[in-house]
Amino acid sequence: MTRILVTNDDGIDAPGLRWLARAAAREGHDVVVAAPITEASGSSAAMTAVEEHGKIILHKRELPHAKHIPAYAVAASPAYIVLLALREAFGEPPEMIFSGINRGANAGAAVVHSGTVGATLTGSYAGLHGLAVSLDVLSPRVSSARSGGAALAALDHEEDEKRHWGSAAELAVRLVPTLTHTPAGTIFNLNVPDLHMDGIRGLRRASLAQFGQVQVSIAEAGEGFVRTAVQAADDTLQPDTDLAALAEHFAVVTPIRPPHEMTEVKINLEAIPLHASTLQ
Repeated sequence: MTRILVTNDDGIDAPGLRWLARAAAREGHDVVVAAPITEASGSSAAMTAVEEHGKIILHKRELPHAKHIPAYAVAASPAYIVLLALREAFGEPPEMIFSGINRGANAGAAVVHSGTVGATLTGSYAGLHGLAVSLDVLSPRVSSARSGGAALAALDHEEDEKRHWGSAAELAVRLVPTLTHTPAGTIFNLNVPDLHMDGIRGLRRASLAQFGQVQVSIAEAGEGFVRTAVQAADDTLQPDTDLAALAEHFAVVTPIRPPHEMTEVKINLEAIPLHASTLQ
């Protein structure tokens, strides 16, 4: 049994969160849920929180159809929530981080902006395995500039509940044995088509595409303001990348890790003067 923290960046009321938590609990894991009170998409690994009198606001919550799973709504970013969990804010510290199921794919270079991925990166620095899970639910036409490349929901509650969260949750728990046999701190970024399991063609490993699902452009600029527009990326899909696999109805896994030193880059610091300024 593994102690798993389940968090997300869509907020405590997002359906993907409870689907993922319930799936992990059904597999016998010791699950605790802690997620932002409100949506925190595009927050990457930001360390932000709302405080009152020096105290971070949090509330005990009850997830629908998951009364047995302890859950907390926290006025903080997903990465900060992971940090709090590691400091035993929600009971015993986690041994693994589940983040998601995100409403929209987190694929390509846009993962650098993702709060879903940022939560797992924070756990990775502590040596924890992490699984960032996303469901490719929407067209980029309804996303926003805050999404960092992930398509956000512009759906009412009823439509959101009809999505195939169960497919992503099922694949996530199936990946746990494989994940635990990777080096400490490894993260799996899992993107799943919004399809029933029978419609998913398979599970593939793929590289991150060089671009995200959407691109942000400047629609209008004036005195003291700019207005952005979000549109579907028009780059050609690169073979063997996560976006290409998703387009072909494959679920796709990409192992990632936090930023690290580029030891192969050689720089000559001795040639840079420290004291004598050449500026006049």
